Amino acid sequence: MMKKFKHQKINLPEIKAKTTDGVRLYETPEGNFYPSITTVLSTRNKEGLFKWRERVGNDVANYVARKAATRGTHVHHMCEDYINNDFDEEKHKKKFLPYTLFTQLRDSALQKIDNVYAQECGLYSDKYMVAGRVDCIADYDGIPSIIDFKTSTSERKDSYNENYYIQASAYAEMFEERTGIAINQIAILVITEDGVVQEFIKDKLEYLSLLKDTIKDWKEKNVVYNSNILELNNTQL
Repeated sequence: MMKKFKHQKINLPEIKAKTTDGVRLYETPEGNFYPSITTVLSTRNKEGLFKWRERVGNDVANYVARKAATRGTHVHHMCEDYINNDFDEEKHKKKFLPYTLFTQLRDSALQKIDNVYAQECGLYSDKYMVAGRVDCIADYDGIPSIIDFKTSTSERKDSYNENYYIQASAYAEMFEERTGIAINQIAILVITEDGVVQEFIKDKLEYLSLLKDTIKDWKEKNVVYNSNILELNNTQL
């Protein structure tokens, strides 16, 4: 079920990524360095993950994490190519499981996407002093949305997705700051290994307070590192 997507031409400034001491930073066109929103969220609500690692052991946990990351990367690339109207069926079919998962998304949730504003592009906010790369910004079911593609071994509970919602809210704020275009809807699209497509639709306004608190908390926990970022930013003046 191939679809031809419409794209809206929006010029967004390029940002450069670098990793310093395990922290991903983005350099803005103005020469400022901001941590990625993924980095900022990385220390939030990790208790469950730590307990799982303790239960299964590091070797198993690392194997599962690598497998999930590889699967997710392949599905993400397929979604990106498909929405860009540049899908190579023969190439992608060689990766059987990711391709099978992609087709489930393609034949359901991806049909609701149109009027694509941006895909896999860098964004940043001077207001929040964070940056990142968004999966997709487009109309979803006719409403401008921040769209994120996720894979999962099993069905996800809504409560597991809070970090996704905060991250997507950050992208919405960044996009509005850069373009003046307001995006309020968040669409998290999950495909599980047994082929279940889950659709989580949220309003960013519900998560802006959590976004601010999370950034504040990360800065307080990383005082030394934030001093280094401030020093980097000051050297650009």
